[in-house]
Amino acid sequence: MIEVQNVSLTLDNSPVLRDVSLTLSERRIAILGSNGSGKSTFARLLNGLRLPTEGRVLVDGLDTAKHGRDIRKKVGFVFQNPDNQIVFPIVEEDVAFGLKNLGLPAQDRARLAEEVLGRYGLLSRRGQSSHVLSGGQKQLLAIAGVLVMDPEYVVLDEPTTLLDLRNKLKIANAIEALEQTAIVVTHDLDLVSQFDRAIVFEEGRVLVDDQPDRATVRYIKAMQDA
Repeated sequence: MIEVQNVSLTLDNSPVLRDVSLTLSERRIAILGSNGSGKSTFARLLNGLRLPTEGRVLVDGLDTAKHGRDIRKKVGFVFQNPDNQIVFPIVEEDVAFGLKNLGLPAQDRARLAEEVLGRYGLLSRRGQSSHVLSGGQKQLLAIAGVLVMDPEYVVLDEPTTLLDLRNKLKIANAIEALEQTAIVVTHDLDLVSQFDRAIVFEEGRVLVDDQPDRATVRYIKAMQDA
């Protein structure tokens, strides 16, 4: 599980998160909130991309402030814009990049890359340029690049924001099929309607922590009252 213990975070002398304590153990967790609510910053705490100013974040007992490298093996992170995550010009090379850093032999890297590209319908694109893929294909490639590393948790930051309906459905199906724990930051309430839990942030604090149907009703009301 991931434990967030009395966490506050200040950036440029402005408080972004304020005394947040949560235990994340469900299979599918939604992180909701208005722009500037702190939800994306919170997500970056979960694999050590950000460190708290106060408090601790523990992943299976490991402190993000002390065990960043080990935690990033456990917690994969998919960014909102896949262009920020895709490193290599060829699809297959991009997926295999992280595996090379693990020291796996070329034969194993090729096999694992082929498996994950097949899973996301990208095998026929393996030799193509990464940057000519459609928006949905790029997002699937970003997810594949994370999952090929076999993390135990996957954090996805606004994975459907830049996509049309057809590609949103592809991403939704990909998330649903994940064996790993998935923590999804989003404004897309339909995407997370069947999740196990939804946590709503507002002004750096947890406003609601409930089942998605009840949490989204309170979230929508809070947005209307703002």
